[in-house]
Amino acid sequence: MKYHYFNVEINEKIARVAFNRPEKSNALHMEAWIEMQTVFEALSKTDEVRVIILAGEGKHFCAGIDLELLMSAGQIKDITCAGRRSEKIKELIETLQKTITAIEKCAKPVLAAIHNGCIGGGVDIVSACDMRYCSEDAYLTIKEIDLGMVADLGTLQRLPKIISPAMVAEMAYTGRKVFGPEAQRIGLVNQCYATSEAMLEGVIKIATTIAHKSPLSIRGIKDVLRYTRDHSVDDALNYMANWNAAMLLSEDLTEAFSATLEKRQPKFGLF
Repeated sequence: MKYHYFNVEINEKIARVAFNRPEKSNALHMEAWIEMQTVFEALSKTDEVRVIILAGEGKHFCAGIDLELLMSAGQIKDITCAGRRSEKIKELIETLQKTITAIEKCAKPVLAAIHNGCIGGGVDIVSACDMRYCSEDAYLTIKEIDLGMVADLGTLQRLPKIISPAMVAEMAYTGRKVFGPEAQRIGLVNQCYATSEAMLEGVIKIATTIAHKSPLSIRGIKDVLRYTRDHSVDDALNYMANWNAAMLLSEDLTEAFSATLEKRQPKFGLF
């Protein structure tokens, strides 16, 4: 399927998704936000895709929300009824939140490949990805504080479960840039590469490894990890037991055992 604001290519079971508004530093207006949700919901159901790489075209990874969208949101002020005005603002925020949640709920692992700027809403987006990688020139900034706003699309909810809550607080209160090497040191990214080219090569290698694993097991891992993050250990163990009771005795399990015994690479079903 052809998209307007994203480049999507599928090759060797890997979907490469790239923000494609380089003239706007990949800032997203409303149409791009809606399209991003469509992209990830579609890839979640695309059989030949087993893993997704999210990157950006042009100078920056993603500059977050386009000022055009913020300006249109400002028009809500013209609504005279306070209740109706608040209702419209809540509706807008929830629409944007659902787009990012579509990344988190996508059945396939999503690897963010970050170069240069990952700003404001860009941080919301990568916080919903399963893994993050960056180049040394990359920087991540919770920029909303400098606009007199509170980050409202998931950064403050997801990031404290990825890195130290105190570090999230520092980033959110100051809006300072966290560059690649520091991002790796604090666990915000899995790995920092010297260049964007080296980063992309490394991320593709990781994605290729994932793409050759049991797709059923990969989806199960993502599901269980997400559930575990938001529940107690006891609840998560019970969830895991139920998941395996339903999914353990699969064709993927049989193929993995056969391949091990026969000393060959396993060949799993398309989906």
